[in-house]
Amino acid sequence: MDLKELASGVNPSVHWYYQSKKVPLFKYFKKLHQTQGKKINVIDFGSGSGFFAYELLAAFPEAIDRVFLVDIGYSEEEMAVTRGQQVEKVHFIPEGTEDSIVVMMDVLEHIEDDYAILEDIKRRLGKNAHYFITVPAFMSLWSSHDVYLEHYRRYTLPSLRKLLDAKSCQVDSHYYIYGALFPVAWIVRKIKNLVKKEEETPTSSDMGNVPKPINELLKQANIFEMNFRKINKLFGITAVSEGVIKK
Repeated sequence: MDLKELASGVNPSVHWYYQSKKVPLFKYFKKLHQTQGKKINVIDFGSGSGFFAYELLAAFPEAIDRVFLVDIGYSEEEMAVTRGQQVEKVHFIPEGTEDSIVVMMDVLEHIEDDYAILEDIKRRLGKNAHYFITVPAFMSLWSSHDVYLEHYRRYTLPSLRKLLDAKSCQVDSHYYIYGALFPVAWIVRKIKNLVKKEEETPTSSDMGNVPKPINELLKQANIFEMNFRKINKLFGITAVSEGVIKK
């Protein structure tokens, strides 16, 4: 998760967006574990707080061997205290890591050369590597939210697939999520883009807290929508891809 969201006061343990966003990750991980029949190494790339990796470990403790939180923002002291632990903070993926799933939750849009970073990830991994990737969708939704979070781009399913195909990633499934919210987000961001002053520097993202009843309603509605996620190839706020990293 983006640390700027935490700085804005968002609590992912209860916030509707993060609580619903973890659902497709959990479903894919559960299917992968059942198919593999053995423990999996979780690599949370661009992990930040490590929220999604910790949530996976709590939900599937018997299915996970090691968890690597990969982020260049970690200090030497942070990494030292986790060295050799089940959950270890590192700057780079340990070379040759096998039987893994690389989780990249809204990471690629922060990287100027997304092709190069996928090539480096592929080089470091051992055999039997899988991935689960989410990225913000559609440049038509570009707003101060993206500027504040220091995004380089937003994706579509075709552009994400082009990237993955170029790096020999086998796309098993790709789809959009938060389709029901797309029209609302599009209208709100278009209005904000019209009224904002060009010289203004954005000071926050769109991901704020909401009253508890609304938060619960949004969470349950979006969790329900996740049941139909794989048939949504048209539009959404987030694009998702899951599959195999070929060696």
